Amino acid sequence: MGDDCRHILSAGADLLHLDVMDGHFVPNLTMGPDMCRGLRAELPDAFLDVHLMVTDPAKFTDPFLKAGANHLTFHVEVMPPAEVRNLAKKVRGQGATVGLALNPGTPVENVLDLVPDFDMILVMSVNPGFSGQKFMTEVLAKTRRIRSILKPAQRLEMDGGIGPSNALEVRSAGCDVIVAATAVFGEPRDKRARVIGTLRGSN
Repeated sequence: MGDDCRHILSAGADLLHLDVMDGHFVPNLTMGPDMCRGLRAELPDAFLDVHLMVTDPAKFTDPFLKAGANHLTFHVEVMPPAEVRNLAKKVRGQGATVGLALNPGTPVENVLDLVPDFDMILVMSVNPGFSGQKFMTEVLAKTRRIRSILKPAQRLEMDGGIGPSNALEVRSAGCDVIVAATAVFGEPRDKRARVIGTLRGSN
């Protein structure tokens, strides 16, 4: 894993996105803090962007921060607004940046009042849980709405079904952080730099 991720970074990727699933908020079960800790040991300078697709994110923030995460994103669907803000404040107080995610079926209005409390907003463009799903174009309306109220220092991330064929559309809708798994890791090593360049818009 360390070797493959090192290659991705050398091919032009800016960060590593770790999808954490608890088997409850989403049906799949993936990556715990040990994966984060192992990548930190192998890649001490990498930016580790941890996406907590879990029902109880407060339970996982400390373990992942201690394991070396630079950034934690959790979901708006799992707690009331006051708790969302408190958890964001706690994560930032421990030296990490913090993001808020929303699923395709979640109205964008559910996050608009919370945007000022976060460093990044993540709009899911597939239903979370499994890699390789088809991109849901309708979510781009959400990113346009969110982009209109972001401050210059805030980021807008999109995750799910993104590749060279739709990256321009995603960037044009206001996203400046693109998550791609299958589109990059699914390619032979000698083709990954070109794919990453296309995702970034530098090709």
